[in-house]
Amino acid sequence: MMTEFLIYSKRCFINDQFIESTIHIKSDKILCIYSGRNETPNLPFLDYEHLIVMPGIIDVHVHINEPGRENWEGFDTATKAAAIGGVTTLIEMPLNASPVTTDLEAFQLKQDASKGKLHVNCGFYGGIIPSNKNDIEDLIKAGVFGIKGFLTHSGIDEFPNVSKTDLEAIAPILKKYNVPLLLHCELTDDNVPEVTNSKSYQEYLKSRPQHWETNAIDLALDIQKRFDIKMHIVHLSASEGIERIKQRKSKTDKLTVETCPHYLYFNAETIPNESPIFKCAPPIREKANNEKLWNFLLDDGFDFLASDHSPAPPERKQLESGDFFKAWGGISGLQFTLPIIYTNGKEKGLQTEKLIPLLTKKPAEFLGIEHKKGNLKAGFDADIVVWDDSEEFEITEDTIQHKHKATPYLNEMVFGKVIHTFVNGVQVVENSKLKTLQQGQLLLKDR
Repeated sequence: MMTEFLIYSKRCFINDQFIESTIHIKSDKILCIYSGRNETPNLPFLDYEHLIVMPGIIDVHVHINEPGRENWEGFDTATKAAAIGGVTTLIEMPLNASPVTTDLEAFQLKQDASKGKLHVNCGFYGGIIPSNKNDIEDLIKAGVFGIKGFLTHSGIDEFPNVSKTDLEAIAPILKKYNVPLLLHCELTDDNVPEVTNSKSYQEYLKSRPQHWETNAIDLALDIQKRFDIKMHIVHLSASEGIERIKQRKSKTDKLTVETCPHYLYFNAETIPNESPIFKCAPPIREKANNEKLWNFLLDDGFDFLASDHSPAPPERKQLESGDFFKAWGGISGLQFTLPIIYTNGKEKGLQTEKLIPLLTKKPAEFLGIEHKKGNLKAGFDADIVVWDDSEEFEITEDTIQHKHKATPYLNEMVFGKVIHTFVNGVQVVENSKLKTLQQGQLLLKDR
């Protein structure tokens, strides 16, 4: 295995621009970066010519479901998929595993379950539920990167939603440690139409209206303002939330918001009935709504992008019955964030120089690891992805590393193929195939 080598390309993404450079890797770090082509005797020289060389992707919103629900995904398959997709670091959500990560014992079980199965770097969030307020400080001290809560039913009974009162109770602890609160922003009410056809996508869409999101966002912004804590709104899908977020962001730097590839790539108008492979919560909305999400992205509104990879076995997705209301709500897409957003972005006028930080530097800043990840810089971890922005390819079952091959991205033609991935200075993907496994590290937030 190479422990010291050089990577060269005419398009290395350094200081937010493409520069012809040679990157000197030694052990697990970037030793230094030379301008132009700089071959050194006795050192392997990886010449990637015109391919893009950039920091590894950091995906801060992933559901892996282990321990307890490995038949949904698991660390082994999830982190293989991540590596193939150019994701070198991911942060795993506290729910869908069993037990859910809401106390120290469960957090230790999850760390133990990941051993020997991490092919990319992996950190974790803790969860807030109504009964575990006294566990939050312990989870923070143990190294979680944030605390996640739901304002509506999570889909998992052991991870019930919290109230405003629950969040107010833990806000002083979050403030003390400067830890972000990540909220699934939907507040349910009865102001929705009666369901007459559970296999209709339009009926599913109307069952989770925009005002559910905006009411929840109002609650989140109120808590952020009163307690002056870091607040993160996950997977924004309702464009009616944008103006509220913009106004609050103009007054604080402690509010962040993400969206996901599926809210930008798909539109409700083209989702057929009896196709719960597209079901997620909040739902994929109409084209006009999603154009507004795109405009917000192009206007630097989103802090970063994340997959919200949330897989389930085919029977849980109700792929045979076609029932949207019985199906698990989650999109399987960890492997495809880069090509999906790059392909979609080309049509929308998204510059590659603007896309890359949304997948690398900005999520690193959110996690507080921007001193070692998210940039190509001397002294940084050698997490690097090499990809071809000119190659078009089809997403096929035989290339998917997720445990289950069912994904709404199947058979899509996309640009932006990941060719090589390096994790901690080791090449884990070569020519779009897995090469070296178990090179990921467990990440704990240092406090």
